[in-house]
Amino acid sequence: MIYNNMKEGTFVERPNRFIAKVIIEGKLETCHVKNTGRCKELLIPGVKVYVQENENPARKTRFSVIGVEKGSRIINIDSQAPNHVVYEWLIAGGLFQDIGLIKREQVYRDSRLDLYIETKNKKIFIEVKGVTLEEDGVVRFPDAPTERGVKHVRELCHAIEDGYETYLILVVQMKDVSYFEPNDKTHPEFGEILRKAAQQGVHIIAMDCLVEKEKLEIRNRVAVKLT
Repeated sequence: MIYNNMKEGTFVERPNRFIAKVIIEGKLETCHVKNTGRCKELLIPGVKVYVQENENPARKTRFSVIGVEKGSRIINIDSQAPNHVVYEWLIAGGLFQDIGLIKREQVYRDSRLDLYIETKNKKIFIEVKGVTLEEDGVVRFPDAPTERGVKHVRELCHAIEDGYETYLILVVQMKDVSYFEPNDKTHPEFGEILRKAAQQGVHIIAMDCLVEKEKLEIRNRVAVKLT
C-alpha cells in the first residue's frame, strides 16, 4: 500500500477522537485522525507524525494523520489500511494459492465481514483487525472496548457451524514485535470470545508490517499467545 503526498509534522494535541492539532511546515494545522481508538501511548505532545495531504477542496481538513514515531519504529494508525494490505497480500498468494473469488464487505447473518473467498475446495470468511497498541514488544488488541469486534468474532464461530472456514487476521501495524495477546485488561469479553473462537476452529493469525513514511506492507507472522 502506497501513500502519496506525505509530510512530516509534530503532534500537539488531540481535542477529540477525530481531530489532531499538528505543526506542519511551521504552521499549526487541524488534521483528521484516521483511527478512532485511544492511541494515548502514541499521540503524545511533541512526537513526530506522518500526515497525508488531501487535495480535495471539499474536505474540512487538509491533512490526515497516518503514522506516528514511537522509539525506533513508525507505527501506522490508519484504521482503513489493514483491510487494504490484507487484500493485496491475499491477491499476491499470501495465504491461499488458488483463489477463484474474493469479495470485500460480504454480508453474513446480520454482519458484514471484511472478506469472502472461494478456492477450489473451500468457502472462507475473513475478518481483519488492525493492532497499534505495543508495550515492551508485546502487541495487544483492542486498545478500547469493542462490542463490534466481539460480534464479528462470534460470527466467525457461527460461520464454522455453517460449513465455512474462517480466519481472524490481526494486522500489527509495525514491525519487530515479540508476540500478540488479547488485551484482557481493557476488554475481557473480547479475550474470552477470541479463545473460544480458537477452540472452535477459527484460525487466529497475526502478521506484522513493513512501515515506511509512504508505505505499508504485510511482512511476517507474529506469534499469537492466548493462554
